[in-house]
Amino acid sequence: MAFQVDAQAAYVLHSRPYRDTSALVDFFTLENGKVSAVVKGARNPRSKFRAVLQPFTPLQISWRGRQELKTLISAEAVAAPVFLSGSTLLCGLYVNELLERLLQNIDPHPRLYVYYQYVLNELLEGTDIEVALRVFERQLLQQLGYDFDFSRCLPERHYYYHPEQGFCQTSPMNKAALPADLLQAIGREDYNQVAVRKVAKRLMRQVFDHLLGHQRLRSRELFTKIRTPAGSGS
Repeated sequence: MAFQVDAQAAYVLHSRPYRDTSALVDFFTLENGKVSAVVKGARNPRSKFRAVLQPFTPLQISWRGRQELKTLISAEAVAAPVFLSGSTLLCGLYVNELLERLLQNIDPHPRLYVYYQYVLNELLEGTDIEVALRVFERQLLQQLGYDFDFSRCLPERHYYYHPEQGFCQTSPMNKAALPADLLQAIGREDYNQVAVRKVAKRLMRQVFDHLLGHQRLRSRELFTKIRTPAGSGS
């Protein structure tokens, strides 16, 4: 890895205080994946970075450093920010948190970067947020090397999902049973049926809970607190 990297397309995933006036910022970049960088003086009111380093703003950034933790050199907005509010803002924070928690530093995922832009645009339009989230979640899992083998789901049968074993056949009387036709629809990304959407949400949550272990998603807790209507969020 070069000592200095210039002009990388990026978005802010998360920012937290670092030392007296600096910030530690996690970026999602097109060519390098997640990059963690110290932004010196970022919390100073006069900092040139203060207004720029906001979530959902398309950026071009440069950094230096050979270690895992970089130092930001420059950052500028290259397009208008995606303005989200209410439930769409919480959905955007949920997507950011998944990337922050699950991606490794300096592990490129250019395809996922495109889907990240897709889900932000869908959140902005607000026409079918639920489908956009499910599509993005599956792309993220695929990029992590963790996908579902829907070919195992035979017609007119029922299955439960085990995070380490995959789909296992079971009785329809099992409370965890999922009908094969709904699972196959998820495999085709056909979310026209309400039942398919419910099963997909349940399935994705089960896998992400497994991958996150004991880590709780802050964004999901916010959803619970404000009691966002079912189906509109994560």
